[in-house]
Amino acid sequence: MDVLYCGDAKMADGLLISVLSLLRTVQEPLHVHILTAHITVGMKEYRPVNDETVELLLQQVQQVDPANTVVKHDVTELFNMEPPLANMDTIFTPNCVLRLFADQVPDLPDRILYLDTDVVSRRDCSEFYHQNMDGIELAGALDYYGRWFFHNRGIRFDYLNSGVLLLNLKEIRRTGLFERARRLCVTTQMFMPDQSALNRLVTEVRIMPRRYNDQRRLHADTVFQHFTTSFRLWPWVHTLTVKPWQVTAVHDQLKLHEYDDVLDEYDRLEPQLKDKN
Repeated sequence: MDVLYCGDAKMADGLLISVLSLLRTVQEPLHVHILTAHITVGMKEYRPVNDETVELLLQQVQQVDPANTVVKHDVTELFNMEPPLANMDTIFTPNCVLRLFADQVPDLPDRILYLDTDVVSRRDCSEFYHQNMDGIELAGALDYYGRWFFHNRGIRFDYLNSGVLLLNLKEIRRTGLFERARRLCVTTQMFMPDQSALNRLVTEVRIMPRRYNDQRRLHADTVFQHFTTSFRLWPWVHTLTVKPWQVTAVHDQLKLHEYDDVLDEYDRLEPQLKDKN
């Protein structure tokens, strides 16, 4: 199973937790790919995932199965050739568009599962990963909130959350989906630019059940839990953002202990993560 993550050095905690969770649920060789880049925007500097983090991940995955791999792909040069100019200095870091360069990385396979680093695997995702993707560019679940406000193809619910996507890179390269999405990010400022661009431009998409990207809360059939920002009504209307690496908040605010085995392992390994800031 090939899995793709994208981001900078600050994603090390989430990357470690997400990979540890996959090791507990995936029953086949796991090949982790990391797209990262060195990006400077004004006074802000986004440093790539460091080799020490990659080596730590490689040690962990190969303890489970020597066939498992972890590979870092530095796409700094590709990014600098086509930076998302209209979305470089917004509340969303330019790292969010790195996945749109996946079609330009020849070492990536035709089928790959993209995960945000705040996604935790709870159950075996083989059925999702091995589905027939003939003629389909990508498959994913609806965005929990965005489905109510954004529509692209004339049906009521069609707005995908981009945190969990099964990508058919062979088809994406043929249709030019990512190429067109990159161009849109160059010229047009958007809310959640990568997600918005994909939703606007994708034509061959498969909408999957909520269990493959549970964004609001844990359910009995949850396969992937995505720790996104949510709205809470009690004791007042407010937003709540808790990420998996905020272990105390996961326990105290979310009242969630489902992943304690993974989080215990993360706590043990976290001191080995260096240069995250």
